[in-house]
Amino acid sequence: MAGPRIGILGVILESNRQSPVAKRADFESLYVLEGRAIMDEARALSPVIAPEASAFVGMMDATGEWEPVPLLLAGCHPHGPIDGELMDEFIERALARLSDSVATAGALDGVYIANHGAMVATNSHDPDGDLIAQVRKKVGPEVPIIVTLDLHANISDRMVASSNMIIGYRTNPHVDMIERGEEAASGMRMMLAGRAKPQMYFVRLPLTPASVNLLTANAPYGTMIDIGQRRQAEHAGAILNVSIFGGFVFSDTPDNGVAVVVTARENMLVAKALAEELAGIGWEARGAFRRKLMPIADAVEMACASGRAPVIFADTGDNPGGGGTGRTTEFLEALLEAKPEGVLYGSYFDPPLASAAHAAGVGEVFTAAFNTQPGTPYDRPVCCEAEVVGLQDGEVVGRLGLLAGRRMSLGPSAALKIGGMIVIVISDRAQTADPMFFEMFGLDIGTAKTVVVKSRGHFRAGFRPWFPPEQVFELDTEGLTSPVLERRQWQYLPRPVYPLDEDTEWPVQS
Repeated sequence: MAGPRIGILGVILESNRQSPVAKRADFESLYVLEGRAIMDEARALSPVIAPEASAFVGMMDATGEWEPVPLLLAGCHPHGPIDGELMDEFIERALARLSDSVATAGALDGVYIANHGAMVATNSHDPDGDLIAQVRKKVGPEVPIIVTLDLHANISDRMVASSNMIIGYRTNPHVDMIERGEEAASGMRMMLAGRAKPQMYFVRLPLTPASVNLLTANAPYGTMIDIGQRRQAEHAGAILNVSIFGGFVFSDTPDNGVAVVVTARENMLVAKALAEELAGIGWEARGAFRRKLMPIADAVEMACASGRAPVIFADTGDNPGGGGTGRTTEFLEALLEAKPEGVLYGSYFDPPLASAAHAAGVGEVFTAAFNTQPGTPYDRPVCCEAEVVGLQDGEVVGRLGLLAGRRMSLGPSAALKIGGMIVIVISDRAQTADPMFFEMFGLDIGTAKTVVVKSRGHFRAGFRPWFPPEQVFELDTEGLTSPVLERRQWQYLPRPVYPLDEDTEWPVQS
């Protein structure tokens, strides 16, 4: 096949430093693909891989001849640090495939890397940077390397120094992954055609907000992104990309901090001026990177109230999408005591409970034992009588928002009726960001008075048809993703850093 030879690889993991180490089985439960399997998945109707990777392939297909050189794509649900030996193995396997391809068919013309950007390893604070740097070393200084990252990425100097262009999501909840993959493909085509010689400049602020403060529909984070896009348009083609990364504070790394990455077509000074302007805007608004959470007592009172509009509660302290266990029971216990009606609660990650429900069968009443296996102090055992009202194998395709069109394997799943609540139990730890977590049981979200989701923010896009922003409430619950940063012990964050250190200065005063 004629056309440029483009390598494709990536290891996607968002690491919560306090969550369990991500091992091989954790990746294999989502995907580990090599060679031809990558292209088959990328071109599938409902792929399991990151949408930006599929979109990159689709745009390259649509814009001319090319020869994909698929190396390795691995993805894992948000977890703890990746096992260092496993990460080293992933890199070695990808580079070995790259070497084999070069030996048989010639040098690569470009490389596309689809990573998350907030990964840590048991032997490295920056495995994303390690991967990019080793690819750079392998292909040499002249081969374009374009990287797509989640907007929760923690940007390191090594990432920027080792790549030509870094493209971050612009939306949170994330709904623009396809556009960013297509942008990466367009950038690759431009570089290969000699129409761009990208120059990147980045500024990292001593500012580490919790993820609930990084919604892009709201100020101040959304304001930074909006201004960045306007400035890019005003530069009449001189700026190729403006990405503003909120970071993922729970990774707890020396590279944490809101980061502005600007890529100019060829003039570094233009990139530098815009990056510093946007960083200054963010720093001036740092006090607004805080959010008030609803106390559990207030949420219980609202759940029990009559004559109100339906509401959705986010169990923010236990977001599996940020490394939470999906098993905390603090709010569940409060609701069991209060006995509200018309509640849908999803989704508990509890394979033994799901298995027990399947053994009991639909229509049967049994003693539902939550958290029979060891967990965190917040994963307290709870036992109650429950009726099995639905059973599924968990093989579904997402419908809205983050998971739209993506194939999910949630494992044996059950809907349990407990008093006036229906609680969803799944066997694959995933955040409830899509209505299919309820709809796979035939449940009508529109009839619920109260919906509770173990999710931080992505549910906002998935449940938007039923719950506009004024009907959304974030709960102050405990867990590995609690947005109250003062409750956590930090090891590696750069200090001083706002909001943990109120007197933080930027630029640093000598």
